[in-house]
Amino acid sequence: MKFAVIVFPGSNCDIDMYHAIKDELGEEVEYVWHDTESLEGYDGILLPGGFSYGDYLRCGAIARFSNVMKEVVKAAEAGKPVLGVCNGFQILLEAGLLPGAMKRNESLQFICRPVELKVVNNETMFSNVYEKDEVITIPIAHGEGNYYCDEETLAALKKNNQIVFTYESNPNGSLVDIAGIVNEKGNVLGMMPHPERAVDELLGGADGLKLFQSIVKQWRETHVVKA
Repeated sequence: MKFAVIVFPGSNCDIDMYHAIKDELGEEVEYVWHDTESLEGYDGILLPGGFSYGDYLRCGAIARFSNVMKEVVKAAEAGKPVLGVCNGFQILLEAGLLPGAMKRNESLQFICRPVELKVVNNETMFSNVYEKDEVITIPIAHGEGNYYCDEETLAALKKNNQIVFTYESNPNGSLVDIAGIVNEKGNVLGMMPHPERAVDELLGGADGLKLFQSIVKQWRETHVVKA
């Protein structure tokens, strides 16, 4: 499986993402610059964390107009796995690939520490290696991670089982403890915690590796390679 790590001006977790895929997962991966006009040849798309375009205007609001985002939308519509972490999640929200919006953390402070998450839906292409209701430890690092949506959208998220991860102890004020959601089709995941920073025990834990393993497992089950 071949992954693209999208790099925007201000991305700072792209190297972590690359390392997680190449060195820990053992799959192919390449950096792809924000002005790229084609994502053909890539099986999975990864939008890393950071401060794209300096987080001016709103987090992710400028990045969503980058040339590459047209291709990210096409990849999502084609059913390819698209993962947005932290700033990547914010970009997916701004691009309309996921519903809702991000607000400043309730404390109005930047938070950087490990948190416990519950896997409330383990039947997605991003969570199928986890057990249902498994509690995992993943680091967060954000100032605007307070997820919000209106009542109608929240009802739809619950009805369609689109809430994948929730915080065990809410660090930022996110609505109903939401830490990660998927689109209705289930192939676009946005989450504020950083799984790529939890892929090796040397980093303090490897709970995030299962997320990437889930993607590969799903992909291999649906792509039969003929000898």
